[in-house]
Amino acid sequence: MGIALHQDLIKKNYGLWDRKSVLRRCYIEFHQLMASYLSPLPNGKTVELGSGMGNIHETIPDCIRTDLFPYSWIDQVENAYKLTFADASLANLLTVDVFHHLRYPGTAFKEFQRVLIPGGRVIMMEPCISALGYLVFGPFHPEPIGAARDIQWYAPRNWSPDQIDYYSSQGNATRIFVQNLFMSELNDWKIVEVKRIAALAYAASGGYSGPQLYPMFAYPLVKFLEKLLQPFPALFAIRVLVVLEKK
Repeated sequence: MGIALHQDLIKKNYGLWDRKSVLRRCYIEFHQLMASYLSPLPNGKTVELGSGMGNIHETIPDCIRTDLFPYSWIDQVENAYKLTFADASLANLLTVDVFHHLRYPGTAFKEFQRVLIPGGRVIMMEPCISALGYLVFGPFHPEPIGAARDIQWYAPRNWSPDQIDYYSSQGNATRIFVQNLFMSELNDWKIVEVKRIAALAYAASGGYSGPQLYPMFAYPLVKFLEKLLQPFPALFAIRVLVVLEKK
């Protein structure tokens, strides 16, 4: 994706963010859940990759916000395949809806291994493809699920991290971490958590691509319905939280 398209998307998302109080509430709760899994390491920085609008600071004020492109609210520009951080300098790497844009996830994980302190964590929030998740992220979503697409774990030999093109496959986190695809490639990681979430409040908010289906005053009722659906993740999970720890 070029910088002009990316900037247009961020501008559009900012408008939705300002108008949708329900969406803001959902993301705050996602970030709070992610924050509860932060590594207990006493040293090392916490970094978010693909920070977009940078709202992680509402929950984790000292988190370093990064993106592929410079914005006034972003702390620094970073490429997930070629990070500027020193070896073993980070305690946590956070991502929200970034993993499914990584064409070569194994190559990115090698870079995450480099910059994390042993015991440091990668904490990711991604789409989850359940029965309901397929409806939410499938036919009417602008990004593909990619269920029939092969995942290329490592980049080819002649590839450069600067050769990033637009890629999206929303089902990748479900395929890899729920269906246990590529588990043999994750031997350097301890899988701390793979939690499927019936994020009905988020789905009905419309996210950044659809209409909001309920008013803010109904948020507690929708959250109550979430609790009723949570025991059936194969049917109703909309989000998946993945926490990996460097061995």
